[in-house]
Amino acid sequence: MKNTENKRETGNRGEDAVCAYLMRQGAEILCRNFTVRGGEIDIIAKSGEMLLFVEVKTRRPGALVSGAAAVDAKKQRFIIRAAELYLLKFPCDLQPRFDVAEVEYSGSLVRHITYLESAFDATGY
Repeated sequence: MKNTENKRETGNRGEDAVCAYLMRQGAEILCRNFTVRGGEIDIIAKSGEMLLFVEVKTRRPGALVSGAAAVDAKKQRFIIRAAELYLLKFPCDLQPRFDVAEVEYSGSLVRHITYLESAFDATGY
């Protein structure tokens, strides 16, 4: 990166922006950076009767790979496995949903968030 900010700091800024976005939509943030062996879920939130497992991808303008494209089948398997472990640890009656948030970041500002509901599902995994 051209500036001194590292990838983790950039990722945190993107996650902060998505948490704020979700809260404006009425969601309750339950957990951030839920980590298990082999996977992590950036944000877990409750929205109505849905339990949202959100993968956040923060990119600079003109990035070669979109955030959604970076969540390939392998990454989806890791997220689904982490979600299963979360639900074993914290059982609930909410309907799980896997979303992806693409955050465009330039300078020190979040320029745009594209939020993809039901970006993938656990069918076939």
